Amino acid sequence: MFGLTKKVRYAVVGGGQISQQAFMPGIARTNNSEMTALVTGDPVKADKLAKLYKLKAYSYEQYGELLASGEIDAVYIATPNFLHMQYAVPALEAGIHVLLEKPMASSVAEAEQIIAAEKKGGAKLMIAYRLHHEPGTVEMITRARAGEFGDLRAFSSTFMQNVREENSRGHNGYWGGPVPDMGTYPLNAVRNLFGQEPIAVHAVGTKTSGRRFNFHDTVAVTLKFADDRIAQFTVSYATASSEGFELVGTKASIHAAPAFMFGPTTSITYVERTADGKEKTHAFDPVEQFGNETQYFSNCILNDRHPEADGQEGLFDMRVLAAVERSLETGETVTLEPATRTRHVTADQALKLKPAKEPSEDAMISIIPQSA
Repeated sequence: MFGLTKKVRYAVVGGGQISQQAFMPGIARTNNSEMTALVTGDPVKADKLAKLYKLKAYSYEQYGELLASGEIDAVYIATPNFLHMQYAVPALEAGIHVLLEKPMASSVAEAEQIIAAEKKGGAKLMIAYRLHHEPGTVEMITRARAGEFGDLRAFSSTFMQNVREENSRGHNGYWGGPVPDMGTYPLNAVRNLFGQEPIAVHAVGTKTSGRRFNFHDTVAVTLKFADDRIAQFTVSYATASSEGFELVGTKASIHAAPAFMFGPTTSITYVERTADGKEKTHAFDPVEQFGNETQYFSNCILNDRHPEADGQEGLFDMRVLAAVERSLETGETVTLEPATRTRHVTADQALKLKPAKEPSEDAMISIIPQSA
């Protein structure tokens, strides 16, 4: 395994927009990872995309053959959420490492099955929380956990965009909608900033008149934490773009914007305001976020280290996402069982690979662009 190059060989499972726009260009920035295969159900992608990156193309029906081929060490799974378990479980059970896009599944039970497969097969599982390796995000998390902003009291966030109705994201129910897709970002941010898990969840949603989405396209979520902490975030598929968050402590507050996006020119930035009125802007150079997470995961594989953003991290987000779904259905507050993470983001996870050039939407192959 790995040969003489000491590079982890990846198959890309799912040739959609996130793979073409971000992961496939980004992996070229690493020094320990390479792509060798593509799994797709689209014959045009199997031809043109595979040729572009000099990959061997497999259909989904040939997935088992790929796992047994000896041609790969790991897979990057970027299928629709409801297919994650279908492709993660056999890979892990076959001893193939899995870098799995978030959210990790479309139910808590599926997430637990993926974790069980990891234990059974002995391979490594990492959920693709790219911001766990972005320098500005890592600095905010480590400073918050060190108490530099005082006793943390509140968090609020928006993450919104206008999604094309013909895009596949618009027709897969709640688990294809804005809460699992976009809400995962503020949810994961506040869990790591607070260093705690929420104990109660309440959500309200609306369906924009005239839009053909089969879910609430705008959702507001309130999370209650221990120690009298509270968090709120709103996500939408039916508005102009908006993203960022504010964290308020007893010593200082921070406002981060941009906070969740990626791209060659995206500079994660936060403004810190202290209780005595002083203000300081912390700006960070753009980095290759997808290359960063792949570099980190491959290092874990090559050095037999457990990745921080493991199955438990993904599962803890899944618990909350499922609670939001129940709250939307019932109109009631959902109580969560107490839980504690065993691993946390650390300063040495921040990486600074230079951004790769992204293809334009017109240059991507067989893609219906997400943004309207």
